[in-house]
Amino acid sequence: MSIILVGGGPDTVTTPVVFDRFVKDVRHRAGGHRPPRIAVVLFDRDGSSEYFLPAYLEPLQARMPCDVAATLLRTGEPAYPAAFDGVDGIIVGGGPTPEYLAGLLGSAAAIRAAAAAGVPYLGFSAGAMIAPQRALVGGYRIRGTAVCSEECSEGLDELDVRDGLGLVPFAVDVHAAQAGTLSRAVGAVAAGLVDRAVAVDENTALVLRHTDLEDLEVIGAGNCWSIRGSGTKATVAVLSAR
Repeated sequence: MSIILVGGGPDTVTTPVVFDRFVKDVRHRAGGHRPPRIAVVLFDRDGSSEYFLPAYLEPLQARMPCDVAATLLRTGEPAYPAAFDGVDGIIVGGGPTPEYLAGLLGSAAAIRAAAAAGVPYLGFSAGAMIAPQRALVGGYRIRGTAVCSEECSEGLDELDVRDGLGLVPFAVDVHAAQAGTLSRAVGAVAAGLVDRAVAVDENTALVLRHTDLEDLEVIGAGNCWSIRGSGTKATVAVLSAR
């Protein structure tokens, strides 16, 4: 089974391969004896989920019959860990990264347990950024120096690194080439804030297998940028779709 980290929201995914891969893994997990049950997590601000939720549901329902259990996060209203019991797949959407982390941190153990049991995880944008053990939550400066556009800051000044869901052993940034956040991921590694990071382009996903989190596969139309640190230096390798 897989952990799929997408570098943008569904609106930036124009290739079907991302949903195709997730659905394939979900079907394998469910065994074909019943409609799979999918937990879909989306942050809702003043009813915004009514507009955004179909972008996640329609690609799923077009590919397979499934039972969707939607969890809507709101400020100060976290998810219940029981929402991830007995599911065959987990989708965490895009939006405000700090709000997603605040809403799901209390369920991190339940999500990790599901993933360890082989439940596929699909994270879009914010859902990808909060997946690591140590997550880049937002910010656009490192030690006072700008490393990306303030538009990508999530309302934070200094780069904020917090405990994440613990699904992958490296930090993740998104919208890499399109929003210029590759430089933020490189800066985080060079400054020693994280040991390793991967920045994912839009319309692109990084796929990891539960059994081997070092086996990195790229699907989609763009690149993933793997960054490793050595002292105050950072080395970047480009990973492209096979």
